[in-house]
Amino acid sequence: MTDSAAGKPTLEQQLFDQWPDGLRALFDGTSLVSKIGFTASLLTTDTIGHLRTSLLGIGELYAPDSRSLCIALWPQARCARALAQNRRAALTFVFDDAFYQVQLEFVPLPVDDDARDASAGLVCFRGSIDMGEAQRVRYARLTSGITFALEEGKDATLERWMQQIDYLKRAAGRSS
Repeated sequence: MTDSAAGKPTLEQQLFDQWPDGLRALFDGTSLVSKIGFTASLLTTDTIGHLRTSLLGIGELYAPDSRSLCIALWPQARCARALAQNRRAALTFVFDDAFYQVQLEFVPLPVDDDARDASAGLVCFRGSIDMGEAQRVRYARLTSGITFALEEGKDATLERWMQQIDYLKRAAGRSS
């Protein structure tokens, strides 16, 4: 894409195979209150080729290292079933004025029977980054993607998120 007036490219692309520092900090499992509203879209393909999407909040995403992302999904979610079958997904989101798409290959995380209450029945996966891409254009700044506001039960949701992140941290530690 070019700016016709100046003839200069306007699309800036950044490729990566490990989390840039800002994203690593976003997915580090800390300061969840300040990250409320962030939403990522997890795209999978089911066995008959249909695309499935799950919207994930910051309390369902944890990067244990620079090349991985652990996620927590409800077991009845179509994305959870699709991910268990074909193990590949793309995570898309807006962050720092850019559109991100990260291709990941997932494996299920082992279930910890001692911490089953903390998991709230979620199924968890660990994804390895295959390739990530950030896109920006000079003439427009992305200010948000899909975002949300917590309404009723905000404190209970934050508490659940903290428990989920703790569970993901323990599960990620067992799978290393």
